[in-house]
Amino acid sequence: MGCRLCCIALLFTLCFAADPYVNFELDYSYITVSPLGVPQQVIAVNGKFPGPVLNVTTNYNVVVNVKNKLDENLLVTWPGIQMRRSSWQDGVLGTNCPIPAKWNFTYQFQVKDQIGSFFYSPSLNLQRASGGFGSFIITNRNIIPIPFSPPDGDIVIIIGDWYTRDHKALRKDLDAGKQLGMPDGVLINGKGPFRYNTTYVPDGIDYETINVNPGKTYRVRVHNVGVSTCLNFRIQNHNLLLVETEGYYTSQQNYTSVDIHVGQSYTFLVTMDQNASSDYYIVASPRFVNQSLWQKVTGVAVLHYSNSKGKAAGPLPDPPNDAYDTSYALNQAMSIRQNVSASGARPNPQGSFHYGQINVTDVYLLKSVPPVVIDGKLRATYNGISFKNPETPIRLADVYHVKGDYKLDFPTKPMNRPPKVDTSLINATYKGFIEVILQNNDTVAQSFHMDGYSFFVVGMGFGEWTDNNRGSYNRWDAIFRSTTQVFPGGWTAIMASLDNVGVWNLRAENLDRWYLGQETYMRIINPEDHSNKTELPVPSNALYCGALASKQKPQKTSSATTIFRSSEMYLTFMLVLSAVISLLC
Repeated sequence: MGCRLCCIALLFTLCFAADPYVNFELDYSYITVSPLGVPQQVIAVNGKFPGPVLNVTTNYNVVVNVKNKLDENLLVTWPGIQMRRSSWQDGVLGTNCPIPAKWNFTYQFQVKDQIGSFFYSPSLNLQRASGGFGSFIITNRNIIPIPFSPPDGDIVIIIGDWYTRDHKALRKDLDAGKQLGMPDGVLINGKGPFRYNTTYVPDGIDYETINVNPGKTYRVRVHNVGVSTCLNFRIQNHNLLLVETEGYYTSQQNYTSVDIHVGQSYTFLVTMDQNASSDYYIVASPRFVNQSLWQKVTGVAVLHYSNSKGKAAGPLPDPPNDAYDTSYALNQAMSIRQNVSASGARPNPQGSFHYGQINVTDVYLLKSVPPVVIDGKLRATYNGISFKNPETPIRLADVYHVKGDYKLDFPTKPMNRPPKVDTSLINATYKGFIEVILQNNDTVAQSFHMDGYSFFVVGMGFGEWTDNNRGSYNRWDAIFRSTTQVFPGGWTAIMASLDNVGVWNLRAENLDRWYLGQETYMRIINPEDHSNKTELPVPSNALYCGALASKQKPQKTSSATTIFRSSEMYLTFMLVLSAVISLLC
């Protein structure tokens, strides 16, 4: 009996020693579409624009083989996916060598203790302005309850401003010192606007239709993957019950419309409780711009009930009427709070982490201003530094002792000196608790993103931040997310616990500002980790470039195939071993 119990215990230990694997193939290539009535080349994923939805479950190991069939380098990044202990998989230039044209690279990471709505996209050279993006959804494990009734269906909506010029043309404009100008429209799921107005919308444009059934409640996941425009999202005559944003459950509140800034993701519950006398408008319209000039830059899709009696008609539902009320948008942003009584990806309540009682170890004030000319080139800055990516990715340079690749001297506040181009990093404190104040003295609304982490959005305001503003911080239920807005002429304060070793990108999600250098990195190293337990080693399939280019071998076979076969071998081994154990017992 004792032997049998030991065998059963050993079998269970072996069977549950590793979390499941899920495999994806993503082919990046060009296709021609006409979302705004003008044929243009876009970046498709698996022949689709937008790309496919990637569905995984909490704690799964994710293997994504990316095939670069473009005519230029490519990297794919995963905003909000924390890549615990493995910034090697983050997909930005400071951590990865680019995937050359006609090559492939396999990302392998675990979605450890995460749930929620995210997206994937290219990170190089404004490529996201031409597509290459798709939704990335992490569902909860069955044993962990969700803080609402299971919805009757899931709907993914990808919104974003759009130019009929491709990313290469936009890049040339920025390189020539020009601004990108007003977008040509707003797309919803890669399609142009429904012809709600014959003046603004030409005939023959293909628009998105969302089919629903009356009386049902749907989980609607919305991502803004655009270039630089905040969009107000609304569904005519329907309430949006906000339940999650970028991996964390929110206190549940109804909104008639929500501002979704570039790079942000939101999840709503929407109940189809109308009488379906006609279809309804789904609208994504620009914010913080001159509305009279931007009339044509509006995305419109159609919500179609199965028992609908006619097409949507009449004027669009109104956007917020706050042109002279700067507090409206700020109050809405600060009304989004953490659901501190709900379980997240783990059984413990999300709010059990008492961030408001932790002593701050490091404070950084990152100030942005309108782009300036540095050494004859238009550049964007934080604290007067426009970031130049190193020739060799930062942690690779550390591991292989490449000298002079970067400097750990990023200033904690704006310096009284001319702006400059530099490869300057934040030397962050491992297990420290950092406060970052984002001061936006630029003329446009900005989004700020932190890779490798989520952070608490503890405060926002207009004007110049001062120490006195700390008195207004939310130290109990601030929302925990990875991308936040910073209003023009205003500030946003965030806090984060730095327990994830690696090198992590801090950036403006506005693609033009990011391309012009408004970013830096936090380098977080455990000084006591001499056995390398808090960071995963360099992946066996790592690409090499810069000072390490001689280490790169010609590519022969798909590394995803190798990984997939090894996982198949592991499962086969487990089955054989379990059979042997059963015989022994």
